[in-house]
Amino acid sequence: MAFATRHFVRAASSAAATAAAKKLIVKHVTVIGGGLMGAGIAQVAAASGHTVVLVDQSEEILKKSTKGIEESLKRVTKKKFADKPEAGAEFIEKTLKNLTTSTDAVAVVHSTDLVIEAIVENQEIKNELFKQLDKFAPEHTIFASNTSSLQITQLANSTTRQDRFGGLHFFNPVPMMKLVEVIKTPMTSQKTFESLVDFSKAVGKSPVSCKDTPGFIVNRLLVPYMMEAVRLFERGDASKEDIDVAMKLGAGYPMGPFELLDYVGLDTSKYIIDGWHSLEPNNPLFAPSPLLNKLVQEKKLGKKTGEGFYKYK
Repeated sequence: MAFATRHFVRAASSAAATAAAKKLIVKHVTVIGGGLMGAGIAQVAAASGHTVVLVDQSEEILKKSTKGIEESLKRVTKKKFADKPEAGAEFIEKTLKNLTTSTDAVAVVHSTDLVIEAIVENQEIKNELFKQLDKFAPEHTIFASNTSSLQITQLANSTTRQDRFGGLHFFNPVPMMKLVEVIKTPMTSQKTFESLVDFSKAVGKSPVSCKDTPGFIVNRLLVPYMMEAVRLFERGDASKEDIDVAMKLGAGYPMGPFELLDYVGLDTSKYIIDGWHSLEPNNPLFAPSPLLNKLVQEKKLGKKTGEGFYKYK
């Protein structure tokens, strides 16, 4: 009898280990944040057959998000189904059927496989959100943040599921940009990491992996490049116009660094560089810029306010 019991326990343990080793196939996705990034992520997830709930604080925001998704889908179908308008209409209908909205994050996470957070870049607000959702989400649910500048490890530490937590950094505009950075912390399990990679591929993206280092890959290279352009201008070595022309014609970039800064938002760039500077104050690549600080203080944030390094009508 004792032998039979031991044999049963070993068999059950082996079965549990095998189940634990299996990757999670994501079918149901909850996206928190109905802004450009969140709406874009919800769109590509729904378009690829996932059941998606898009969550934000008000119905007004969600109506705007849904309208934006519908308009984006129309643009996609014009290219994808140029000669097949009926197929395009069917694609839009199917995608929108996969998408619902809610103002109650706690109520919708109980049946989700993956939570993707895409809210304001604020450590405390994100931590509080994840801490709350952690209490109500199923044990198997993976949490992911779309942050571009905050440490995934610090966000994961606000939960009890550090092994089921990673980064999924999409790029704007999400429906057009093919890249996703999949971020693995020292605590992220291999199973979770592989599930996030598989999900990225399922929504039609090309995933690249990176450790939890400031800025990951793209921003770690891009932000210091833009900041060095500002310093070049601050020193009077070249005009901002000539720097932009030089990088477009000499390096083949589609936008110059000052055009890109205005497009991204000077407040966003300042927030990122200030955060990195606090982590590594002696790193010259992360040194703050007096000119950037001045423009942000004057509310000249770029295209979204009509003026940044350049003026916009």
